[in-house]
Amino acid sequence: MHRKTAVVLGATGLIGGHLVQELLENEFFSKVRILTRRPITLNHPKAEVQVVNFNDEKDIAARIDIGDVIFCAIGTTRKKVKGNKTEYRKVDYDIPIITARLGVQHGFNQFLLVSAIGANPLAANFYLQLKGCIEEDITALPFECIHIFRPSVLMGKREEFRLGEKIGESIMKAVSFLLLGGWRKYKPIAAADVAKSMVAAANKETPGVHMYEYDEMKKLIC
Repeated sequence: MHRKTAVVLGATGLIGGHLVQELLENEFFSKVRILTRRPITLNHPKAEVQVVNFNDEKDIAARIDIGDVIFCAIGTTRKKVKGNKTEYRKVDYDIPIITARLGVQHGFNQFLLVSAIGANPLAANFYLQLKGCIEEDITALPFECIHIFRPSVLMGKREEFRLGEKIGESIMKAVSFLLLGGWRKYKPIAAADVAKSMVAAANKETPGVHMYEYDEMKKLIC
């Protein structure tokens, strides 16, 4: 059995934190290489933390090294970038697409991306438009397997308190049972479940481009 090397972007985020733990505990992965802006302490024999200057493509190339699977759960918020759309795009689009292109050059065969429900390059909403653009450009790359995950409201404990998201999470949990048929994709989902579904998809190694919304993510981990 070939044990894989994973590269993770966004390891300090809500989904990324769960993702790292899932990968460290998964027998199919022998190494988990974490690309991060700032040092993090992670004592595990499979973990390899690489502090990266994401403004320097050569540094990203050096840190990504060689491997099998790239997991991208990186993202920011309007609050963090103070409403600056250029900075928002740098995190949510530039870093993922640069890393993906380098991944192709370095021989990675799978790319897994956390996007969002409603992602569309023609969306009026800037966030959904950005997610649509990154989906479109990632799926055009010649990876053997590409997996796009489109969660709605994420449930879980964040490092920073976000009042708006907390209110939204509470409302969606309360009305979740009403979301039937085509509305099921808007059901809130635990960040831990998104992470589990990503690892499960990577382990299947199914060639092609695959999209996962609520039901598809749940099926992967049931």
